[in-house]
Formats: sequence, structure tokens, C-alpha cells
Amino acid sequence: MPQTLKVGTILMKMKEWVGVPHCPGLKTELCFGEWSVVQVPDASALDRTIHAAGWNFFFMATEVKAMYFGFLGEEKIKSALKRILAKVNLQHFNGLEVTRIAARRFLGVPYVTVSAHSRHMQQSCNLDSSEARRTSQNDAAWARG
Repeated sequence: MPQTLKVGTILMKMKEWVGVPHCPGLKTELCFGEWSVVQVPDASALDRTIHAAGWNFFFMATEVKAMYFGFLGEEKIKSALKRILAKVNLQHFNGLEVTRIAARRFLGVPYVTVSAHSRHMQQSCNLDSSEARRTSQNDAAWARG
């Protein structure tokens, strides 16, 4: 498990997708089940690496959020990210970028909002439909056995 999940952290389901490009020097660390944290300085560095391998890395404009009551803490952030990943899994995207972690108070009660944007890596320069992404995911699961 990575030591800190922070703004700018990118999680990918790289092992799951058939034909994932070989990206030399790209290191990942298993985080939540099939999701791994990609160890890069920022999203643009990962984007350059993926483009160099002949693939595309899409950024989805829709923000996905999870909130919890209490103070900022690593375990609670992980819990919020698991809830966000469950939402992203329904859309069959293979990546996620944490874009905001905000601690606030409402009537003296502390709460934290974790926000992220879905990312998707694929070969085509046109984003595949949800059905095509689901089919790719199922094919990869079948190929793994």
C-alpha cells in the first residue's frame, strides 16, 4: 500500500487491460485490489510516457467525489477513494487522478471531500464507448482465466 495518497496521485488498472503498452521506467505499486498507484511526478509525465508508447491517455471532465465526516486522515482518505473507485468501475475506465482533498467545517463539524477525475488509457485516439470498454475489460478477464 502506498504511504501517502495525495492530490496528483494516479491510479491505474494496468494489469487488467490486454495489450497495455510497455512503458519503460514506469513503476506501479498495488493499492486497492486491481488498482495500482503509478509512481510518476505528475499526470503530464505519465501522459508523455503513454504517448511515446503510441497510446492515448484521456481525462474525463466529470468530477467524482466522496465525502466523510471527521478530520483529515490517511485511512479515511483511502476509504473515500475506494468509494470513488467503485463509481469509476461502473463506467469501465482504467484510470483515476486525485484532483482535490479539501478539509472544511460546517456548523463546527469537520468533514473532508475527496475529488477525482476518471482517466482512460487506450490505443485509439477516439474514446471508446462504455460498452466497448466493458467488452475489453471482460476479454481481459477471460484471457487471464
